Amino acid sequence: MSRLAENIAPCERNPQTKEIFLRLRKNPNIILTPPRATTDAPKIAEYLQDPRIYEFLVSPPVPYLLEHAESWLARVTNERQPIVDELDEGRQVVGGCPFQYLREVKPDGTDELIGSIDLTRCPFGHLMGNGAELDWENAEANAKINMERPAGDPEIVWTIGDWLAPSHHGKGIMTDAVDTLLNDWGVRMNLHRVIVSAFPGNIGSIKVFQKNGFRTTNITDDAIEVRGTKRGLHTLEWRLKTVI
Repeated sequence: MSRLAENIAPCERNPQTKEIFLRLRKNPNIILTPPRATTDAPKIAEYLQDPRIYEFLVSPPVPYLLEHAESWLARVTNERQPIVDELDEGRQVVGGCPFQYLREVKPDGTDELIGSIDLTRCPFGHLMGNGAELDWENAEANAKINMERPAGDPEIVWTIGDWLAPSHHGKGIMTDAVDTLLNDWGVRMNLHRVIVSAFPGNIGSIKVFQKNGFRTTNITDDAIEVRGTKRGLHTLEWRLKTVI
């Protein structure tokens, strides 16, 4: 293994495992880490079988099985590793966010997976229009342009998907996680624009983004089909505030 870079601020490195992690601003006992391909699958499968979680998500199949979690982890681990490698090489601006899973650190030093927050390039071209309507006409072209922009390009549009264990709802954890990623990690990506969406009834998620400076750009009824049912979308946008 090549020598690991020492300057990986704002994240830290576990001295035993060498895994990088990002500590939440207001909840320092909760950390963000990359996926752990060999150990995370059972817990993810358990959480995503809970209707209090999956009813507010677009993509997970129902029922969500262990094999689904294992396949998901194999994919996202491969996607995150090049970003970890860029950090280890000492690059100041990297191509994305290596962190995904929220873990609560216990007094004995062990940790428990309690949620997920996924900051990635936005693949949803219909959300990238500048008007009040979803841009279905240019959706494919918008997504293609966004995916082809070089790392560090301030024009890249990012998105966030998240879920949290019901046992940890109402404690400000996800609000803190979004804040930490935008303001502590965003500088390493040259983050300028983030677009998110939630089902209109997902008041908790909408409030999380609003508390972090996101503004509503669109609310559309019957926007997409999710597991055979038409669902609306509440779209919000965050832009980096520039100092003049």
